[in-house]
Amino acid sequence: MTAPRVTIKDVAARAGVSKGAVSLAFNHKPGLSEATRERIFRAARELGWAPNLTARSLAGARVDVVGLAICRPARMLGLEPFYMEFVSGVESVLTEHSCSLLLRLVRDLQEEAGLLESWWKGRQIGGSILVDFQADDPRVAVAERLGLPVVAVGHPSLTGGLTSVWTDDATAVTEAVRYLAALGHRRIARVGGAAALGHTAIRTAAFDEAARALKLAGAWQVATDFSGDAGARATRSLLSASAPDRPTALVYDNDIMAVAGLSVAAEMGLKVPDDVSLLAWDDSQLCRFTHPTLSAMSHDVHGFGADVARTLFGVITGEGSGSHPVPTPVLTPRGSTAPPKV
Repeated sequence: MTAPRVTIKDVAARAGVSKGAVSLAFNHKPGLSEATRERIFRAARELGWAPNLTARSLAGARVDVVGLAICRPARMLGLEPFYMEFVSGVESVLTEHSCSLLLRLVRDLQEEAGLLESWWKGRQIGGSILVDFQADDPRVAVAERLGLPVVAVGHPSLTGGLTSVWTDDATAVTEAVRYLAALGHRRIARVGGAAALGHTAIRTAAFDEAARALKLAGAWQVATDFSGDAGARATRSLLSASAPDRPTALVYDNDIMAVAGLSVAAEMGLKVPDDVSLLAWDDSQLCRFTHPTLSAMSHDVHGFGADVARTLFGVITGEGSGSHPVPTPVLTPRGSTAPPKV
């Protein structure tokens, strides 16, 4: 047996007010004393009730705060250009709506799921942006149960029925491998991100498929945590093999690891791109400040963040375009890729 669904009528009865008073309270309308308003909110929290999204939208609900939780160590987040650019894009749209971003770092998805429930039931946010999806992600069920307005940054295969915005990682990985193969590379390695992440799995499968289709002589993949240290260790391991078994080209899942890889190649006495070609993901200024400059899969991360924020406001008002992909990352060749010497 399932528990009966709590309704606005139940909240009104618990608070000793009319259903109209509950609506006024949750839509921030005048006409109630602060004591009555707080009594209504307390009753809703005790019953575990949150207002229906469509009803709030029709009533012209205002959004003052948008939530974003990221499962990353604080130190690493500060070093990662992707999230700095992404958040700046989100903020550019929130500013237009006089809205603030509530950013929290969490240890795992279970902690984030609990945080989302606390934020929503405590009236701290009007919606949330969800990132870094995994298979069978627990946040999908939580958001749907609460009626929480969200935009999921991830492929629809990972995000259930939530409105999602995503990049076509599979196509981008395939393009990167084909480009390196066209230069003549037959031994290609990928230094990937965390294995548990859905987009990492999508890239892994696409890399394997491209390698098989091109009949590469060697194809290696190494999972990391996206950090420079992990990228350096993976690069050192891959390039320590003897020449016939060593990759002549490496693809990295972010720019930080590619920059670290460039340093490792120099440390090992290898010239880039003469001895090994390097290709980064998430093109940033870092890629243009190295020597040689790093070839990269480029996309507008600031624009990505802005698109996600606009989509969230569309979810809240019911007037948005729904789920959609953003432009696929495109290859930007620079000085770090060239045909292999042999």
